[in-house]
Amino acid sequence: MKPVIAITAECKPDPGDARTRGTITLNWNYAEMIARAGGLPIVIPPTADPEGALALADGWLIPGGRDIDASEWGEENHPKVELQDPSRFAIEKEIFRRADPDLPVLGICYGCQALNVLHGGSLHQYLPDMGGGHHEGGVLDPMQVEPDSKLARIVESERVEGKSYHHQGIARLGSALRTCARHGDGTIEAIESTDRPWLIGVQWHPERTPEDEATRRLFRAFVDAAAAYRAKRSAQVAGSKA
Repeated sequence: MKPVIAITAECKPDPGDARTRGTITLNWNYAEMIARAGGLPIVIPPTADPEGALALADGWLIPGGRDIDASEWGEENHPKVELQDPSRFAIEKEIFRRADPDLPVLGICYGCQALNVLHGGSLHQYLPDMGGGHHEGGVLDPMQVEPDSKLARIVESERVEGKSYHHQGIARLGSALRTCARHGDGTIEAIESTDRPWLIGVQWHPERTPEDEATRRLFRAFVDAAAAYRAKRSAQVAGSKA
């Protein structure tokens, strides 16, 4: 069986709508890139049981979204923030807390920011205040990758190009994380774990450049890590029954 990639989804609860009571959405290209790389994407809504989701997952993709409430790192929200419904971050926090540290994790845009906050870090709430408004426009920009990083080994380059659509960015780096790529203006564009085998967050949107070779390598490496994790879990189960 293909490795199962759990994808936590964007949500908009609306209890007053008698027909739907809200929506759960995921951009097509996230699931498409996972499938192209050999994985089986499944959507995890905020209503899911975290333990049940983890029982299925061989990897976890945290896709883009809106803004995390700044109270998570002890600040007041900037007037320009567009808050994510708290139910999404709540289940992501629970999944992160309960997950096996060996579970492969890939965060994209909001997902990168969420990983930093979940590790105790903070965010710049509005980059245009710092002269970084160009990060919102989806321009294909070059990113400098740290040569000794896991990300550099995956993409086989010290330079990648990506499209960014964010007005927030990483400020204080979370514990057990390192910066592994930056924009030319100094903005942190990728992070990776220093104490987990496969946890990477990228601030740009690789799923929006599907034909780029660095994009393909990143998704392949993620799904390959999930396949190895699945094999390890299967072997442990088989050993416990022997």
